[in-house]
Amino acid sequence: MKRLSSLALALCTTVQLFAEDPAKFTVGAFEFQRPAAWGWVPVTSSMRKAQLKIPGATPEAAAEITFFHFGPGGGGGAQANIQRWLGQFQSAEGASKVEPQEIGGSKVTLVTTEGTFSSGMPGGPTTPMTGYALVGAIVEHAEGDVFIKMTGPAALVKESRPAFLDFIKTAVTSGKK
Repeated sequence: MKRLSSLALALCTTVQLFAEDPAKFTVGAFEFQRPAAWGWVPVTSSMRKAQLKIPGATPEAAAEITFFHFGPGGGGGAQANIQRWLGQFQSAEGASKVEPQEIGGSKVTLVTTEGTFSSGMPGGPTTPMTGYALVGAIVEHAEGDVFIKMTGPAALVKESRPAFLDFIKTAVTSGKK
């Protein structure tokens, strides 16, 4: 019996290790459909609700997409996050844009910039990453805003922007509760 229990435990562990990454996932009130080319990254921070990776020419040249949701009134609101995101970059004059719009009946604020990105946790040590860019989306909802931030090498982020925007539009339009 003990051997059978050990075998069952080993099998369950193996299945979990080799389980497919989710094609769909929910953050706040929205369901996101992960593009097949974008990798799923296991979340290591309790603040992050999901994380994806867009492959680059090398593993170090990938872009990352992080998702945050803090519930109603949480996370500091759109303006505080815009300032925090832009504050992570040293950008040339005029390189940053904030574009409020409506998508699928939801208020969405798009944020873009490029320059030197200070990678790291807020308040902790940072690593300057030159030639980086950001495309972010703040999707407002009564159940709490969803904050989505793509950062990485500028060429990859710019190339991935149309797919990122389609990804956001699909979630907002079809996943709206």
